[in-house]
Amino acid sequence: MRDRVLELATLGPALLAAVVNFVLLAVVFGPLEHLLPAQRQRHFRTEWATDLLFFVGQYLVFGVVAVAMLSTARQWLESLPSITGGAAFTPDNSSASLARCAVAVLIGDLLVYWFHRACHSWPLLWRFHRVHHSSTALDWLAAHREHPVDGWLTQLCQNAPALLLGVRVEYLAGLVLFRNAWAIFIHSNVRVQLGPLRYLLGAPDLHHYHHACVEHTRHNFANLAPWLDVVFGTYHCPGADETYRLGNPEPHARGYLLQLLEPLTRPRPRA
Repeated sequence: MRDRVLELATLGPALLAAVVNFVLLAVVFGPLEHLLPAQRQRHFRTEWATDLLFFVGQYLVFGVVAVAMLSTARQWLESLPSITGGAAFTPDNSSASLARCAVAVLIGDLLVYWFHRACHSWPLLWRFHRVHHSSTALDWLAAHREHPVDGWLTQLCQNAPALLLGVRVEYLAGLVLFRNAWAIFIHSNVRVQLGPLRYLLGAPDLHHYHHACVEHTRHNFANLAPWLDVVFGTYHCPGADETYRLGNPEPHARGYLLQLLEPLTRPRPRA
C-alpha cells in the first residue's frame, strides 16, 4: 500500500504538468491554426487520438526517462577525477559561463543536424525516425509523434556538449523551454511570414517541407537552426504556389502501440 501511495505521489506532478501544458498549447496554437491555417483541415483530424497518446507518453513516461538519463550522465561526469584533482566536469561559475553556453548550443545544433540527416540515411535510425514522418497532417499535437528511442538520441546529441563542457543546467533552462515551444510551433498548421528570423529559428513552412511525402528527404534537417541547412546546402524554402503532400510513402503501422513496437519487432529496411 505504501509503495502504491508513493507511485501516485510521483505520478501526480507529472500528470498535472501534462494537463497544464496541453491546455496552454491548445489555447495558444488552437486559435492560431484556426485564423492562419497553412492547410485547411479538421482540428480533430484522423489519428488525432494517436497523437494525443504520443503527447501523454512523452510527458508521463519518455520525457521523464530522458531527464533521468541526462541527470545520471551529468552526475557521473561530475564525479570523474581530473588530472589536477577534484571533479573533472564541475559546472563553471566564472564569467566564461556565457561563452561555454554559446559553444554548447552551437555544437549541440551541429550534432542534431548531422544526426537528423543520418536518421534519413541509415536504415537502423530510420526505423525509429520514420514514426515522426508517418503523420499525413501536421499541427501542434502532431509535433509530439516521436518514437522514444529517436527522442532520446536527439536529446543526447543536443545536451552532450553542455554536459561535457560543464554548463550549469539552469543557465540554459530558459533557452531550452523557448526552443521546445518553437519546435512545436514549426510543426503547427500555421502560415506566417517570419522574414530573416526563419534562418535563425526556423519556420513552419520550412519544416512542413521537410515532412513532404517523398521517397528520400533531402532538405531542412536543422529544425531550430536553419542557417546550418544554408551552410551545408540542404536549405529549401517552398514558394507560395508549391504544393506537396505530407507523410511517409512507405507502409507503416497505425495506432500508438503498434508504432512504438514496429521498429523493434518488424523493422522494414529502407529501400
